[in-house]
Amino acid sequence: VAMLLVAIGIGMFIPDFVPDAQWRIYSIFSVFTMAVMYAAFLRLQTVEHRTFFEYTSATEEDAHDAAHSPNALHVGVMIAAIVLVGLLSEVLSVLLDAGLAGSSLPKAIPAVLVALISASPEILTALKAAQQNRMQTTVNIALGASLATVLLTLPVIEAIALISGDRIVMALTPLQAGLLLLTFLTVMNNLHDGETNAIEGISHFALFGAFIALVAMGLL
Repeated sequence: VAMLLVAIGIGMFIPDFVPDAQWRIYSIFSVFTMAVMYAAFLRLQTVEHRTFFEYTSATEEDAHDAAHSPNALHVGVMIAAIVLVGLLSEVLSVLLDAGLAGSSLPKAIPAVLVALISASPEILTALKAAQQNRMQTTVNIALGASLATVLLTLPVIEAIALISGDRIVMALTPLQAGLLLLTFLTVMNNLHDGETNAIEGISHFALFGAFIALVAMGLL
């Protein structure tokens, strides 16, 4: 949670207060910082604390990579899958925008649907872990997916801005910032003792309900 809060703060809060004359310097700093944070997170996720971020049932574990494929193949498949998902998301976004043009539906719906589809692997994995009562794995997957998304998306946008020479400010509206802050406070309060209960789960559902309501009203 702390790393996610820092990443969003560096990439989406602080730029609001950076003068136009110095935005390139801050963008370079932001890209470098995000890259270092992602490298550290990736190492923790895949080496030191790998078991915290993976879910495998007994059957899946026995059948996993029986041929002992080389790591280079795994990396190649992962990169290809990421690129494919990104391209499909762009196509889907364009199609949704065209399909909803002229309708009274909120403009945020295409973005929400694309984000939901893009994050579906992590969502399904977290749900499977939750069904097995592996709450630590569930939380780690959910927060890890959010952190990876932020640490990969923000530097790319900053790099595009640096290359094009046009500043891109990824600032949050006061309503978005308030909802995000409320979410972080709830998460930190509910997870600080390492235990969860139904009341804390209901509070998260209430926050999600508020997000859906605000999207439906076109306020996000």
